[in-house]
Order: sequence, then structure tokens, then C-alpha cells
Amino acid sequence: MLRLFKLGLLASTVLAVWPMVEVKAATLTGQPPIVIGHRGASGLRPEHTLAAYELAIAQGADYIEPDLVATKDGVLVARHENEISGTTDVAERPEFATRKATKVIDGVTYTGWFTEDFTLAELKTLRAKERIPDLRPGNTAFDGQFEVPTLQEVIDLAQRKSTELGRTIGIYPETKHPSYFDSIGLSLEEPLVETLNKNGYIGLNAPVFIQSFEVGNLQQLNQLTDVPLVQLFGGATEKPYDFVLSGDARTYGDLTRPNALTAIASYANGIGPSKRLIVPAATVDQNQDGKPDDLNGDGVISDADRFLQSPTTLVDDAHTAGLLVHPYTFRNENFFLAQDYNGNPEREYEQFFALGVDGVFSDFPGTAVQVRNRVAGDPNGGKEVPEPGLTLALGVIPVAAFLRRRRTQSELS
Repeated sequence: MLRLFKLGLLASTVLAVWPMVEVKAATLTGQPPIVIGHRGASGLRPEHTLAAYELAIAQGADYIEPDLVATKDGVLVARHENEISGTTDVAERPEFATRKATKVIDGVTYTGWFTEDFTLAELKTLRAKERIPDLRPGNTAFDGQFEVPTLQEVIDLAQRKSTELGRTIGIYPETKHPSYFDSIGLSLEEPLVETLNKNGYIGLNAPVFIQSFEVGNLQQLNQLTDVPLVQLFGGATEKPYDFVLSGDARTYGDLTRPNALTAIASYANGIGPSKRLIVPAATVDQNQDGKPDDLNGDGVISDADRFLQSPTTLVDDAHTAGLLVHPYTFRNENFFLAQDYNGNPEREYEQFFALGVDGVFSDFPGTAVQVRNRVAGDPNGGKEVPEPGLTLALGVIPVAAFLRRRRTQSELS
């Protein structure tokens, strides 16, 4: 039955170099892939601001993604990290100078200001700023203009825009550092589910995905809600932090194996892998000095200094397990583009869409939507894709995978 939805899938044999990609694989449901505004349209506005989310929607994103951390009074707000000196003006606020602290988050020591040390009212006095100004200097023109939004405000925006535009805008929240927040008495799971329930995000067809890099966090959420869940994968040698805490030796690379993917399908509906787990890339050392070559001469080894390798079988393996595949992160800047793409971000989207991914996280959702509508088999002539949430209900595979979520989770416990 699973193979009925995989007719013509040859992704595992497609060459990595973009001009050689000729075979277009099917998505899990056979529908066009979704576009997720990664922290909003964060390539064009400071990330995790209502302005970034609103621009992503205007550019055609199907979902907007708020990363969630907690305030001192337990309110969920959208920030990539709970340490906020890089994304707000808190360091320039003398009234909060004494809040500066050093903490260990997921095994890494940070010095700065943390959301859990601020009430929502205090956090609302801060203003957002561009996180990577050297790469996105245009975004600095918006520094100081926008507040830190709450999850409820992100939901309100998505629902208001859904009404205005006549198409459903989904939300794609991520629980950030859930084990850490549990350790300080600010659990993320319960307030997240409570907020989703209050706003009508209930059941498989709700226009929402919840994502997490931790396993236990998603397994707990699987007991609290029936909305779709997505297991995120970091680098192949990295580990979910709850595995680090429990002494589990497995890495994200181990979790990409077919038997592990089957186990993940017992509590989740999809995976969100780093795109390098699908299409690896490697540096070169042409002068044989023992160091990777800085091909673009900017003094930093980035994706721009790497060459693509042959795709892995991860998309195929995940689809066989009944899991959607939403890789991250797609960006337009050359700094983030492998040499093979020749500075053209559209080539990267074309390659991944040809491999059959079910969606992409993009800092530039307008580019993703344009390419998706042009090359990814949009049956509506490039106008819009099926309503968020309905994508899961369109095929037997995702429903079967969802039903398996209520079975045993012992293989990954």
C-alpha cells in the first residue's frame, strides 16, 4: 500500500549536482510541498516579529514558524533562543543591566539576558533587532521598531490573515530547550497545548505542526494533543539533548535509519532534518595544506565553500515509514549556498523539490513559493496549494502514521 504513493520515486539515485537532476519524485501525499516561513520572512525583516510573519504570509507562505520560549510569568513568546541579547536591544537598556547572567543551556554556557528572567510586561518594553546584520544589513533599518510577539499574537495574525486572504495560514511552533525549561519549572508543553486548544487547533486536520529537537518532549506532546508532530534532526553526529541527559548514546544520524524512522512514526507525523542529511556537502583541500579551502575568500568556511555530494535515501526511507519530510533551512544569500548552485537559490529549491520533500523551511518564502509553483507540480497553476492541515488527510499514508502514534513508544523511550 505504501508503495502506491511512491510510483516513479527514484530520488535515491538522482545525482546531487543540480543541472543533472531530471527525475521528480513524489511527495508523501502526492500534493505540492508546503512552504514554511522560517521565523517569518526572516531574510527580509528581523526574525520572529509580527512584521516578519506578515511578510511571509504576503509572499505566499503556507505556514509561519514561531520558536517558543517562556517568560518569567509563564507566557510563551517567539524567540529563537531564550538568550535575547542578539535579537533585542536589552543590552542597551540600563534598567535591565542587573539581569545579565551566565547560564548553561543544553550543555553550553551563555552570558546575556534570558526570557525566563523577564515578565511579559517587561519583555514588551524591548524592541527586536536583526540577528545577523553582517549578512543582512538591509534588515537593520527595522531595528527598534517591533516588539517580541507572544504565541497568541502570532495565532491572531495567522487567523486574521486567513480570513482576509481566503486561505488558511498554518502555524508551525517549535518548543525550544524543553528539558531546560522543565528544569526551571516553566514547562512548555502544557501552556502550548492549552493555547492551541483554546484557539481551535485540535486534531489531525488542524493547520498546525509542533516541532522539537528533543524526543521525550514530542512523546509527551503525543499524549497531550492529536495535532501533527514533527521530529527535528540536527547534524548527524549531534544528539537530542534529552538523550544527553539520559545517557542515550544515539545521535541524530542514528535516528535517520529505517528502523528508527519507523519508531518515530509511533509518536510523530513527520521529520524536519537539516538539509545536509538529505544532500550532504563537503569542503575541499586543493592545495593540500590540511585546511578546507576558502573558495570565496571571505575568511569564513561556509556552505559557499562546499560541494554537494550524492543524496542520501532519507526522503525515501521516511516516506516508507509514513513520515512527511520538511528540511531546513533554505536561504538566498550566497553564504548559505553550496558552490554547485552558482549563487542561485532557486537551484537548491529545484533540487530538493525533485527529491520529493513535502515542504521546506525558508527565510525567503517568496522565492520558495515562486519555485514551488513553477516546478513542483502545482495542479492549481501556481496559485495556491491545498489548505494547511488537509495535506495530511489527503492520503492513506499520513493517516496510518498518525494512528500509529497511539501505539507503543518503547523503541525510542
